[in-house]
Amino acid sequence: MATGEAGLGSTRHASRPKRLEETMRGRLGRECVYVPSCRFGLFVALRHWCPPGGRVLMSPVNDDVILFVVLAAGLRPVQAPLNPLDASIDADAVPDEVWGSLSAVLTTNLYGNPDDAPRLRAKCDALGIPLFEDGAHAIGSEVGGRPVGAWGDASVFSLSKHVGAKAGGFLSCADPGLREALEKTCEDLLLPGRLSAELAYTVRPYAEAAVHGLRLRRAAWATMRMLGLMEREEIRMPLRARELARAVGAAPDLTASDSWVRVDMHDYRLRSGGLRLGRIGRKFDHLDEVLAACRAGTERLLSTRWARPVPGGGAGEAGGSAAGAGRSAVIQPAGRSVAQPAGRPVTQSVSSPIAQQPVSRPVAQPVTRALTQPVVQPLFRVPLFVADRDAAIAALARRDIIVGYLYDPPLDDYAGAGFTDLSPEPEGARWFARHALPVDPLRAGQVVGVLEESGARPAEAPGGLEPTRG
Repeated sequence: MATGEAGLGSTRHASRPKRLEETMRGRLGRECVYVPSCRFGLFVALRHWCPPGGRVLMSPVNDDVILFVVLAAGLRPVQAPLNPLDASIDADAVPDEVWGSLSAVLTTNLYGNPDDAPRLRAKCDALGIPLFEDGAHAIGSEVGGRPVGAWGDASVFSLSKHVGAKAGGFLSCADPGLREALEKTCEDLLLPGRLSAELAYTVRPYAEAAVHGLRLRRAAWATMRMLGLMEREEIRMPLRARELARAVGAAPDLTASDSWVRVDMHDYRLRSGGLRLGRIGRKFDHLDEVLAACRAGTERLLSTRWARPVPGGGAGEAGGSAAGAGRSAVIQPAGRSVAQPAGRPVTQSVSSPIAQQPVSRPVAQPVTRALTQPVVQPLFRVPLFVADRDAAIAALARRDIIVGYLYDPPLDDYAGAGFTDLSPEPEGARWFARHALPVDPLRAGQVVGVLEESGARPAEAPGGLEPTRG
């Protein structure tokens, strides 16, 4: 048994995941199982619900790790057409023959902007297939009167993003009767925790703070590159097609795909020890404060001229406007498509009960709120649209503001037809992946100042890429 998971203090250690699960259950309104990472929880969900060789509709503007999780589960990724302004799945642009071939749908809720979960839920119900929600970026977002994660048969969340714990996550399920089976699958797939991993996790925040405080980030990266420890030289990790083909042939097998799935998080399937769980719990206790700050930063960024592309070469108004910007960044009322222009804040009411939503599977009642004031989503990153993204990234880097969570090129252009079905309409995903500048809302003021000072111009709206719905 791994050090830190038995002996002195083991009772308290065992109670920590349960406390985390109870807290998340209160937020989401459904059963939640603590997992060491979002990607691990997604693998468990895919293996539980999908038949071997099944086809999963997903977003091509996504972390490449998610593509490899789907492949590791023995499934075939199917890339969806996307709305170009928020990278949500454009359900109306998915051909009927593709819908008829699917075994499941996986939403991304990129940067916290919700996919149209009510619409996708109804579509999945009609086809008799499961809906999965990846809420890694969207732990505080809502759509259709529910929290993101309360629409799918299963949903997964990360505690590395808003919570900032750099570890941990949740797998939730609509049917509480499945909890025991999912817990058992997790237990079977988890690897024993290691004392070395726990200690490294414990000292990491202090090391990162020292690197940042001493402005040693570039030196640290150069050292890691020299030692061969850099897993990404570009936005996408190396595909290694021949090795990947062998791993896909061995699927479903998480171990065979480990060298892809573990990138950026080597502890993704290790059992969490007491040191790790303690820090995660302390971070999770402050989630509401973080969400409030993210909401304020999101609102600030949505008021700028970079929040939405300008039409046909216009320069945009200097001050910009939140109206028409951030299509999904404002909470939508139940029954309204998130693809409708959503820049104007909307008001929700408890007059839209959960029972009226078309869900055929057992669903616990999620938390809902009566809203009398406009509410902006607490985005994890706010996608701004600038004419020269590389120049904007360089200007921000000079102020020690590093832009991450770029997903360019889209997954079908990256992996090719050998590992995924290509999107039938790839232009929307390509435009978003090439132009979106994901900004941390907690640094909104600094970013706006840098963009103003550098003279960054808004991107021009993509001609001929209007969403098909709304």
